[in-house]
Amino acid sequence: MRIIADLHIHSKYSGATSQRMNIAEITSFAQLKGLNLLGTGDALHPSWLKELKRDLEPIDETGFYKPKMGEEVYFVAQTEVATVHQYMGKARRIHHVILMPSLEVAEQLSDMLSRFGNVSADGRPVLNMRPSELVEIVIEFDWRNLIFPAHIWTPWWSMLGARGGVDSLEECYEDQAKHIYAIETGLSSDPPMNWRVSWLNNLTILSSSDSHSPYPYRLGREAVIFDLRKPNYMELYEAIVWGDQESKVLMTIEVPPAYGKYHWSGHRNCNFGPIPPEEARKLNYKCPVCGRTLTKGVDDRVEELADKPRGYRPSNAKDFIHLIPLQEIIAHSLGLGGGGEARLNSKKIWNIYEGLVNRFGTEFKVLLEADPKEIARVSNPKVADLIIKMRTGRLRIIPGYDGVYGRIVSEEEYNRLLGRKYSHLEDYI
Repeated sequence: MRIIADLHIHSKYSGATSQRMNIAEITSFAQLKGLNLLGTGDALHPSWLKELKRDLEPIDETGFYKPKMGEEVYFVAQTEVATVHQYMGKARRIHHVILMPSLEVAEQLSDMLSRFGNVSADGRPVLNMRPSELVEIVIEFDWRNLIFPAHIWTPWWSMLGARGGVDSLEECYEDQAKHIYAIETGLSSDPPMNWRVSWLNNLTILSSSDSHSPYPYRLGREAVIFDLRKPNYMELYEAIVWGDQESKVLMTIEVPPAYGKYHWSGHRNCNFGPIPPEEARKLNYKCPVCGRTLTKGVDDRVEELADKPRGYRPSNAKDFIHLIPLQEIIAHSLGLGGGGEARLNSKKIWNIYEGLVNRFGTEFKVLLEADPKEIARVSNPKVADLIIKMRTGRLRIIPGYDGVYGRIVSEEEYNRLLGRKYSHLEDYI
């Protein structure tokens, strides 16, 4: 059974998350997107747990849930937690995703972890403990639990982040590294970037949206396509733990890494950036405007840890595809660019979005399968042209930096802002 899964999302109980992030809205937008399986998000939060128990029902003994309203979207108990600890004299702030076989397990785990932090304060609780302690508690409580590092390259709050992370799996999880079977790429990296660090190739690569918004251009912006015999938690568990042998992980859906918020280096407050790794190194990662330290890009951090050249592909590599959320593409076609949620959910954009989804069935079908001529007829020729360029890897993107998303631009604007200056660095973008 083909399952398109977004295994890392958030609820309205996480900071900076829409109050519309409830099961009814999440389910509705998942169907628009074409997602079959979703993490519940925030499954340790007591108030969200009550809502999950109210709005979801178990599918027999499978470990998966479905909305009581009857829609065919599956949910799996999931949360993200942050650990804070000292390592080699520096505070390490690392985020982890936990998948659990039931909401009952989530509730009991919430009680256990409440000794290390306030699980009611935020959907993503901050726990004062070492990652190894977290893994030990999670796995000893129920061996079916899965835990893996979230968005592993993000400068802050990630395992390999330039600001708050470490340099290896063992430095992060110590003697509990044996229980880590997967990594999450995050928006600013993709599988080829991760393949360059050879020890990561022993782990299953997962991609998720980390969605803080109910709108469809956020939910499912990254995802994993599984081939499972049936919708079942243990099938999912085995796919992640035994990935290569079982061949149950078919591919990942990735945002082009340049589109992420931390792909290149820069300093947002001074409007300086983005700049590629070799240019940032020349500046010794100091902002020429204010003299403070630049936020080091994910591409830079990969360069630091890589032991394989660009273009390397391991023998066990899974396929992947780069996609831009449909509403972003529509916004650009109308000359609105990217931007905040209010603009991307304008009536003009939404009307085109609804027309395409109604015609082709789901957003993924529009992006991956629909005939460009029919896309142009339903929307406009510019949307069709952008989707063709996306499918063939010819979109021009100014890379994101220091919390600023990357931007789709025209060939002319790309050359004016970036292409001429860094034409020798095409492979970086």
